[in-house]
Amino acid sequence: MALKTRLTERLGIEHPIISAPMAMAGGGKLAAAVSGAGGLGLIGGGYGDTDWIDGQYREAGNARIGCGFITWSLAKNPAALDAVLDRGPAAIMLSFDDPAPFADKIKEAGATLICQVQSLARAREAIASGADIIVAQGGEAGGHAASRATLPLVPEVVDLCASAAPDTLVLAAGGIADGRGLAAALMLGADGVLMGSRFWATPEALVASGLQAAAVAATGDATLQTSTVDIIRRKDWPEEFRIRVLHNRFIDRWQGNESALRDAVDEEEAAYQAALASGDADKVGVIVGESVGLIREIRPAADLVGDIVAEAERRLGGAAGFLRQS
Repeated sequence: MALKTRLTERLGIEHPIISAPMAMAGGGKLAAAVSGAGGLGLIGGGYGDTDWIDGQYREAGNARIGCGFITWSLAKNPAALDAVLDRGPAAIMLSFDDPAPFADKIKEAGATLICQVQSLARAREAIASGADIIVAQGGEAGGHAASRATLPLVPEVVDLCASAAPDTLVLAAGGIADGRGLAAALMLGADGVLMGSRFWATPEALVASGLQAAAVAATGDATLQTSTVDIIRRKDWPEEFRIRVLHNRFIDRWQGNESALRDAVDEEEAAYQAALASGDADKVGVIVGESVGLIREIRPAADLVGDIVAEAERRLGGAAGFLRQS
């Protein structure tokens, strides 16, 4: 049995898995590894640092990959999109704002337009902009997300697309880290999944080993959404989004004390950046989702893709065993 979906057919890939464009963590090696294993890898273009993006494309070599951007930040540096489109990406993913200002340029360049949404209102914006693929992201996700949960959001977006834009594909994101999650997403009507935290915990990801070790030792109970990490990094995120990280000493010190952190940023920022560079998991935001409790080891991305698909196939193939004749 093989998992063939509208996503594999539309993108010409073997498996219905896309790696999330994790800012500063999802680089060229990770994107190339996921694409090489039969999925589609996305570089985390994040805040639009063109020099960093160029370097990651060089790391990816000739792999067929795409790139993702934080939409509201891209608006401040639209040249970053032009630079990526010149490379002929397989896809461009936009998230956290209305994609309309960039949608036509992306589609005219021949790239697949992926729009990540966190609500039905955002899904309607994506449809109006001509999104080829919509990612329904639940609040369980690592990194920035809103408050809707993956399980009810995904089928709601699936139903919306079925009635308003039947050619638009839907992917599930948030809390998915293994074959069970992929199988569940397909049963919810999704055409595939976008996975972040599981690929964050790979040797190809641009993540310090100390942060990965803390994640492997954690459970989903240890995560929370916060604004403190954005304050210390001087990232002015919209109020509706919070970043999910591990609970640690940094969080204990500043969660609920955000005004004091804003006042102390000039004094605290250098220490934070030094801890990030050294991989001190107690003193920085360890950016992972609730699925961290399903991550028990650091493994190569290509191995993960194969194992996740194989497990999903087994789960779906055995689903008939739950049915009983009356």
